[in-house]
Amino acid sequence: MSEEAFDFVIAGGGSAGCVLAARLSEDPSVTVCLIEAGSEGRDVLVRTPIGAAAYMRGLFGVRNWAFQTVPQPGLNGRRGYQPRGKALGGSSAINAMLYTRGVPADYDRWVEEGAKGWSWKEVLPYFRKAENNIRDEDTLHGAAGPLQVSEQRSPHPINEAFFEAAESCQFRRNADFNGPDQEGVGYYQATQFHEKGREGERCSAAAAYLHSVMNRPNLEVMTGTMATKVVMEGKRATGVEYRRGSKTGTVKARREVILSGGAFNSPQLLMLSGIGDGDALRQKGIDVVHDLPGVGRNLQDHLDFIQLYRSGDKTLFGLGPAAAVNIVRAILSWRAGRPSILSTTFAESGAFLKTDPSIAVPDIQLHMVCAMVDDHTRKLHWGYGYSCHVCVLRPHSRGTVGLDSSDPMAPPRIDPQFLSDERDLDLLIKGTKLTRTIMQAPPLAPYRHRELYLRGDETDAELKEHIRSRADTIYHPVGTCRMGSDELAVTDPELRVRGVQNLRVVDASVMPSLIGGNTNAPTIMIAEKAAGMIAADR
Repeated sequence: MSEEAFDFVIAGGGSAGCVLAARLSEDPSVTVCLIEAGSEGRDVLVRTPIGAAAYMRGLFGVRNWAFQTVPQPGLNGRRGYQPRGKALGGSSAINAMLYTRGVPADYDRWVEEGAKGWSWKEVLPYFRKAENNIRDEDTLHGAAGPLQVSEQRSPHPINEAFFEAAESCQFRRNADFNGPDQEGVGYYQATQFHEKGREGERCSAAAAYLHSVMNRPNLEVMTGTMATKVVMEGKRATGVEYRRGSKTGTVKARREVILSGGAFNSPQLLMLSGIGDGDALRQKGIDVVHDLPGVGRNLQDHLDFIQLYRSGDKTLFGLGPAAAVNIVRAILSWRAGRPSILSTTFAESGAFLKTDPSIAVPDIQLHMVCAMVDDHTRKLHWGYGYSCHVCVLRPHSRGTVGLDSSDPMAPPRIDPQFLSDERDLDLLIKGTKLTRTIMQAPPLAPYRHRELYLRGDETDAELKEHIRSRADTIYHPVGTCRMGSDELAVTDPELRVRGVQNLRVVDASVMPSLIGGNTNAPTIMIAEKAAGMIAADR
């Protein structure tokens, strides 16, 4: 068994892990090792935004862990699909690149939930530090950070029809979902390069932070390497065991081990290392190092329901002869450096809306997609069309991540317990009806041929059954190593694992509760703030 030593060992090269590896290794006096199970995330389908559709299907396990949940009673016993990125950059290598941050109240709520130091006022500087926004710098945005944030390069005209439809339903336009007010309809900004020569390429966390510094002498990046266990001496973390093909080894950590595997893999690795609910670990034959019952609890995710429409407009994405011609043209434009549909985020626009005007902040989010996206692109339809997603932004349902096996190569046991709280279903019904009102408005009539699945005159009971038969994640799992100060908190507000020395968790799993939006930007913020904390500790 080989063995090396570094000051900091980071297990997981996703969005947070890339930020940490880059920021910590800025100090030449420390050494950093990053362990990532996937590839370097430089291939053409990662760099080209439309390539995400290929990886989303989870074929052959390439760039996508393609996890499944346990059967969900709230989804009529179906197993949910949980695609997660398997490359440097993690899910930022395969996501829709949408850059949203939620609202200030989301972070102030974290403080109320025990995360002292994570109020909106305290996290905003780290959002700005990360950001290189094409709109330049202001009080809410940064322009000097590594993460390039761009406008939609060549959005389809259907987006403007969507805006007009929403406005006809008395919803207003919003030019910046990350501005002073989130409410309204508009275009999403995206994590795409806007620098000359790379315009429109995906700016994953790896592309933003890591790829350009991987030659630092104090940074070792081990790809194709699976972290299998945190090495413990008593209740002190001293390193990480790994598997690389048939080879096993240990990387020792002189200062800290940092887990950045995300909401599924970080709690899994803690449990495999003997840190978690003692009774559950003993049932799997794992020696208990530290009884920490909150590990894997508090799983939250945005459940998503999609309304799909066929269209006669062949400039929309679809399957057919016109689509093939459009793609060839797009490839030629892309190679010439011109705007191209290859740079699309698919979800080019959307909305944050209130189902009740009396509430303080939007409670549902819409993603308007210029294609018929059905079952995570795994169910294809011949022809052309579009779709609109709706999700409940702050769900009440709580799930768990656990172990089916003590084998570190086995997937984690994922149980989101979708719709286990009836309030989520009631709100999703309201959101679905509101969305359908917009989609049936006259400005979208030129695109609309017919709706798939729904008739339009369903009773609430029928609509609930339909949601249970088709709804699934929109890829925002958080909370399974939540920070706080109570007995079920896994990490403290400094992101240190409670009761264990030299061990932190830095990723979306530490969020006490879901923010009202897409979670990649907040995950990067968490890692920026954590890097500052770790530097201060040094």
